[in-house]
Amino acid sequence: MTIQHPLINVYLIKIFDFMKRVILYITCIISLAGCANGQSSNRNNFAVLPKPASGEEVATFGGGCFWSMSEAMSELKGVNKVVSGYAGGTTKNPTYEDVSSRTTGHAECVQIYYDPRVISFATLANAFFFAHDPTELNRQGPDVGTDYRSIVFYRTSEEKNILLTAIKKINETKHYGDPIVTQVVPFKAFYPAEKYHQGYYRLNQDNPYITGVSLPKVMKFRKAEKAELKPEFQK
Repeated sequence: MTIQHPLINVYLIKIFDFMKRVILYITCIISLAGCANGQSSNRNNFAVLPKPASGEEVATFGGGCFWSMSEAMSELKGVNKVVSGYAGGTTKNPTYEDVSSRTTGHAECVQIYYDPRVISFATLANAFFFAHDPTELNRQGPDVGTDYRSIVFYRTSEEKNILLTAIKKINETKHYGDPIVTQVVPFKAFYPAEKYHQGYYRLNQDNPYITGVSLPKVMKFRKAEKAELKPEFQK
């Protein structure tokens, strides 16, 4: 059996965090190059937040880097679209750099547009708790900071009860070795992230961070939620 020295894990975390930030910086520069005046504050650089279609409902969750969370939730039956963005803080219309500074109070989150006739909020919530490790406080694997915290938002008292019940059940089953630390808070606002963050997982399959961090999380999610996945992801 191979035993990893604790320092090795610390160095690996730092390396992955550095790699991700370098990749994001390069991507941002490329993205801005084609924008008018090259200003990062130009709202044309940001995704447009869609309005729910007739019959659609919306859920907002945050569980670490939104690249893998967005992909995981989009693979569920009944989920029509997923937008990566920021929520849980006080700054209006923040940029990725603002959120990364950990001065806005926001976390990387995803907004899910789904058909309640196909998938319930309870099923979405359960899937969310298996799409990341909800026992890690203010971090997810190599991503460290409050902007990577586990957080869920409720829009009604019923949704709040569903979330609290799910947490209680998972804690009782001891699926995770430690208790869930996910924040359960009322929804206030969600701000869409920059365009280059949208669908990032599928568009950047060769990215070292995607292959080393995001892919294992998505594969683990597929195994745990196989019955709830769209047919093309059940293979």
